[in-house]
Amino acid sequence: MVRAHFVSPLVLTYRGRTFRRAPASFGTVAYVEGAVARARLAVPGSSVPLVVRLRGDRVREYVARLAGRFDRTAVDARLSLRGTSPHVSASRDGRALDRLAATKAIVAALAGNSRRPIALSVAPVRASVTREGIGSVLVIQRASNQLALYDGMRLRRTFRVATGQSRYPTPLGRFSVVVMWRNPWWYPPSSDWAEGLKPVPPGPGNPLGTRWIGISSPGVGIHGTPDSSSIGYSVSHGCIRMHIPDVEWLFTQLQPGATVFIVDA
Repeated sequence: MVRAHFVSPLVLTYRGRTFRRAPASFGTVAYVEGAVARARLAVPGSSVPLVVRLRGDRVREYVARLAGRFDRTAVDARLSLRGTSPHVSASRDGRALDRLAATKAIVAALAGNSRRPIALSVAPVRASVTREGIGSVLVIQRASNQLALYDGMRLRRTFRVATGQSRYPTPLGRFSVVVMWRNPWWYPPSSDWAEGLKPVPPGPGNPLGTRWIGISSPGVGIHGTPDSSSIGYSVSHGCIRMHIPDVEWLFTQLQPGATVFIVDA
């Protein structure tokens, strides 16, 4: 009777699904004769444990196969550009079998000679990036000298800007905001047009105005300009110029890491 009970399959359940597994598949050996001998010598009504040997590696391998059936990888939302507008794909949460709990439950059932159904636990795995978490996105249209601020896919404001002249074009591509400075110093870059020029401290006449939003293209950023007449034209040395009140407002809406698309449109 003890042996017949021991070889009966383990039953595992999850959301109405049932899985049966023979104890022998885990490399189990039950020392039935020893348990029977001890039972004959034991006080009537006392509990006599059945000593069981099993292979932990086989239990873990089986649990890993179960996980392969249940687990689903979470899918993050992805930001891309469609034409001149940002698009964010939908995220999808995943799920994962609690392997440790399942392993412990199987081992305990085998060691304790229990055949009560084992309820498997599957936990949700949240996507790391969702549509709501994309945050601010800038789209700069180089040919039309326009900058648009989006919250994910929702347009918030557009601005007229100045971009790079043909000799010093504003770079195209996908970038990110890396630094944000209030009242920046201007330092002459290593370029022929800046030869002989000296640094300019914060204040009236500073070429960067009152704000600098540096992006991941070296030496390129979004900044204010004291030359308001340049806005709307391709006249800079690669940077994106804005009216000082506009860039001061934009500065308050951004964080380092915000995505910046620059397109030739």
